[in-house]
Amino acid sequence: MKVYVAATRQNDGKTVLSLGLIHALGRRVTSVGYMKPVGQQYLVIDNDKIDKDVVLMSRIYNLKDRLIDMSPIAIPRGFTEDYINHPRKEVLQAEVLRSFHNVARDKDLILIEGTGHAGVGSVFDLSNSEVARLLKAKVILVSLGGVGKPIDEILLNKAMFDQKGVEILGVIINKVKKDKYEKIDKLVRKSLKAHGLRTLGVVPFDPILSSPTVGEILREINGELLWGRNKLDLQVEKYVVGAMPLKTALNYFSGKYLLITPGNREDLILAALTQSLLGNCVDNCLLGVILTGGILPHENILGLIKKTDFPLILVKDDTYTATSKITSLNFKIKAEDFEKVEETQELVEEYVDVDEIYSLLKK
Repeated sequence: MKVYVAATRQNDGKTVLSLGLIHALGRRVTSVGYMKPVGQQYLVIDNDKIDKDVVLMSRIYNLKDRLIDMSPIAIPRGFTEDYINHPRKEVLQAEVLRSFHNVARDKDLILIEGTGHAGVGSVFDLSNSEVARLLKAKVILVSLGGVGKPIDEILLNKAMFDQKGVEILGVIINKVKKDKYEKIDKLVRKSLKAHGLRTLGVVPFDPILSSPTVGEILREINGELLWGRNKLDLQVEKYVVGAMPLKTALNYFSGKYLLITPGNREDLILAALTQSLLGNCVDNCLLGVILTGGILPHENILGLIKKTDFPLILVKDDTYTATSKITSLNFKIKAEDFEKVEETQELVEEYVDVDEIYSLLKK
């Protein structure tokens, strides 16, 4: 059995759902294999370019197959231009097939993870639809929660898979806002059924999976940690930007937030500290402060922050640039994120019809 997990676009949650599906399907068969034939973000391990998601799955599930077989094609800078000038379709497809057969050996089921939408990779003849056809795998499409745009994108992707003669098992709708869950669940199922597609799951948005820790943000922005190392594992739900009057900002000091502000906005820093220290830090809780522009507040304010042990991070970027960088970051699950891994596995078991997927794959 083999299943190809594709998505209608990047960041739909394809890797997260693949992680959960490996666990869920692994409870229904003796052995499961995993591969990502074409990777775009990779690490160099033993001189081989290995997709980051392959490294993640290998570590979480202690997979024994060779990394290069699970990640046969990685796309470095200049790859596309070189391919256009020197096409080698047969060579690349042979590599994918050879790696697939190595991973599939002695496995009951192989989960193959795609890259982006159905057409990604077309420029070098390894689009998701082409790879699924090559491996004769049935497809599960992952799309974001919603009604109009997601359905349009699903049908557009379906057309590409149909053109290649690839069967779509069904669709998983991901990251559905909880206050709209019942409405979207009903409408999506009705619409997909009208277009001849199965709904294999409707998964609610889970803030645990989407919320980075203070430490992750620190690493991604290359900030300087002045102090607060003991609280870097706290998960950030929102950002409050210090580019507004204090009276206005007070309305935004809610949830578990990170304050992004120049160091000379001491009024905002003091107000956020005071609210968190005097409150119960359940509904309204400051998790740390990012000081922008390389500006430090008055030494008395610094002393106060040090006593609270809130993480204090200094960056040279101005507030707008720093905020733009942070909000554009895409934080992925890591093998050591045990809570997120377990949460993902539970979400898939609860909201995805794994038994139906298993039954369809056996046909």
